Amino acid sequence: MFGYHPALPYRILCLSQNGSEIMKVLAIEDDPDILEVMSLSFRMGWPQATLISTQKGSTGVEMVETENPDLVLLDLLLPDMNGFEVLSEIRAFSNVPVIIVSVKVEEMERVRGLEMGADDYVCKPFSYMELLARVRAVLRRGGAEEDPNLPIIFDNGGLVINFRSQEVKLSQNEISLTPIEYRLLCQLALNNGKTVSHQSLIEKVWGQEYLNTPGVLKVHIHRLRRKLGDNPDNPQLITTVPRRGYKFNMVSPRV
Repeated sequence: MFGYHPALPYRILCLSQNGSEIMKVLAIEDDPDILEVMSLSFRMGWPQATLISTQKGSTGVEMVETENPDLVLLDLLLPDMNGFEVLSEIRAFSNVPVIIVSVKVEEMERVRGLEMGADDYVCKPFSYMELLARVRAVLRRGGAEEDPNLPIIFDNGGLVINFRSQEVKLSQNEISLTPIEYRLLCQLALNNGKTVSHQSLIEKVWGQEYLNTPGVLKVHIHRLRRKLGDNPDNPQLITTVPRRGYKFNMVSPRV
């Protein structure tokens, strides 16, 4: 039985008695037809999930704080706020996974959403199978690879990554990371001292469909450096290998 641990960088879903995942989803969406599709999607494919909703962005931001959802489905065209503004306000205090759901199909809109901290982007109209697949993919991205040889602790004396509890600490202070940021850190740390290509990082953290959006990786590397106290202008922990990728410079893990 898994439960929510407030120290973790994101929520671990509880399991029902039959092993199915129990989840609360917040939909910030003003189109009743889309809400019905979302509701039907979870009723058919994830009946243990609870879907709550609001038509207003401002109320959605409040509900992220008061309802503590496991995942947010966010429309960009809301009656009171732009969806990007809602995302920005959510990211100011929460690392909850956010999937943008929008009729805007332009690549720049998708890239903008991902750069602002969204975990994925689904274009309307969508099938219930696609929506559930994206939700499950986003939730899976939060953890490190299942590997029996995975160390318990990665410690360089200042930055500590506990792969079992999925806690990240810097100078004994907890670092709050989004699921994408944590996944990115794990991929880099597990390849300590080795150059990891741009393509490999994008494919393993976001998926193959984002291979043509390298700017997303650059922005998240910049954010990760800031959170880890690694000067983006002169990084020492996560260094750039020109035209190849990024390298994590850390001492050997302690098991």
